[in-house]
Amino acid sequence: MGFGKQVAGLGAVALAMALAGNGVEVHGQSSTAQNTTTTAENQQSIPDAPRPQTLPQLNTITPVGSTVPNAPPPANAGAPAKDDQLAPPSSLPSTPQSAPSQDDGPPPEVVAAGEGEKTFRLAAVHVNFVQVPFTVKNSKGQLVPGLTWRDVRIAENGKRVPMAVFSTDPLPLSVALVIDQSVTYDTMEKINNSLDALQGAFAPYDEVAVFTYNNGVRQQTTFLGGQTARLGAILQRSKGPGREPDLSMGGPLDQTQIVNNQIVDPNTTAVRGQQGITHYAQKEFHTLNDAILAAAESLAKVPAGRLRVVYVISDGKEYGSKATQKEVIRFCRTNKITVYATLVGDSAIPGVGFLDRIHLPLTMRDNALHTYTDATGSGVPDYEFRQGGIEKSFQKITLQARNQYTVGYYSHESILDDKFRSIEVQIMQPGLTVIAPKGYYPTPTATTPPPVTPTATP
Repeated sequence: MGFGKQVAGLGAVALAMALAGNGVEVHGQSSTAQNTTTTAENQQSIPDAPRPQTLPQLNTITPVGSTVPNAPPPANAGAPAKDDQLAPPSSLPSTPQSAPSQDDGPPPEVVAAGEGEKTFRLAAVHVNFVQVPFTVKNSKGQLVPGLTWRDVRIAENGKRVPMAVFSTDPLPLSVALVIDQSVTYDTMEKINNSLDALQGAFAPYDEVAVFTYNNGVRQQTTFLGGQTARLGAILQRSKGPGREPDLSMGGPLDQTQIVNNQIVDPNTTAVRGQQGITHYAQKEFHTLNDAILAAAESLAKVPAGRLRVVYVISDGKEYGSKATQKEVIRFCRTNKITVYATLVGDSAIPGVGFLDRIHLPLTMRDNALHTYTDATGSGVPDYEFRQGGIEKSFQKITLQARNQYTVGYYSHESILDDKFRSIEVQIMQPGLTVIAPKGYYPTPTATTPPPVTPTATP
């Protein structure tokens, strides 16, 4: 029994020692693992050093090309060009085009509407570049679309010049509206009623300034959006009462107190001893020249890329202006401003309007608008006597202004010469009429080729 107890005791001691040894070994392994994890965490918290930067490859940058057409060589700039020597016009965007025949020269770069997104780049500007807008109509007075650069010939001072730009893109309008308030009250009523339909002729990207004149010019507003509510309120404010017509034709019914130039009622005698009354017509003032000049001065500040238009609604009478017609026409030609007009009143009656063009010296001009429209390149005024015709005239004139062709060329004349330069645009198709400016006065400021308005493709 005693020996068995000793063996059992020794076995228990051995088992206890074995268990104790295993515990110490397991505890030692856990401590080692924890130390390894802590060291790894400390190493991850240290940030990496920045990597060295390398220079970019400079040979990947492509040069930007010029968008302005190259000027013709100055050696033969003054010589008239022949048909086989004329180069086709260039364009602002470069678009692939089919190769023309050898007689037409290199492929043209034509600015056409509907090409989608276009790219604009900066380039050098030539001061002798001339931009000419023109309209083409058929024998029925309808606009003619679809012409190409091959159908157009242009000459300056009688010499043929090659085209540098040909464009069919419509430009946004900057319109200075001039309303005549010196007309008779019946004509003024027709104008007032038709102004409600004026905004329908403009697009949202057009801008309109309003001027009125009678015995002096008044600017009602600066340029506003063509379809804004504020412009509608300004047009309502621009309605005038008009003036009484002059009925001093003489005769027995002219004065009820006079019979055979003798006063019937002596109580109406204004001056003692006076035996008759002589009626003098009230002096009229129609400051048309000053009104067009004020409108043109506001348009001269409009940035390039917009079509500058002075739109006049008047009976065409001119008297009492400080500016002369010659001065106003020169200012319009210098600043590339076109005058459109709707002729109202008695001058709009067929036959009467033609006779009103005849001007006697030292008398009032009865129809001066046709001179402005013909000199600046819009043709003849739109003669409208009725209210419905005046309302349709708004849309007719804006439609003509939008559907214009634009050609550009480099003048062969010296830039130091400020004399008037005549322009002639011809269409190589029979039965068509060209409406274009008669010429221009050069300016010392640089002019750019016609900007292209991007048009969204459907």
